[in-house]
Amino acid sequence: MSSLKVYAIPNCNTVKKALDWLKAHKVSYVFHDYKKLGITATLLQQWSKQVGWESLLNKKGATWRQLDPKVQASITTQKAAIALMMEKTSIIKRPLIEKDSLIIALGFDEAEYKKALK
Repeated sequence: MSSLKVYAIPNCNTVKKALDWLKAHKVSYVFHDYKKLGITATLLQQWSKQVGWESLLNKKGATWRQLDPKVQASITTQKAAIALMMEKTSIIKRPLIEKDSLIIALGFDEAEYKKALK
């Protein structure tokens, strides 16, 4: 049986909701903490191919809002976005749930989780 991998940071409220949901539904997973373990450009490139780098970049969060407007304006390509996501991992939309190297969920949406994890 393949295991799920949850990529996130533990102190995020959205991540806490997602993990609570997974536990309540007895879904086993491996947790990858961006803050402790970082992220590779290769993995970000693979994810970008699946969902687009724009989807990976959380422009609604505090990390994005705290960036200098010139930096925000400079993020117009996958290469620039990946460099930023590697530098500031908390700017990656979370949680990202992967199964067999495929993203099955990005963020927390209970209906989406039910569908993807039944």
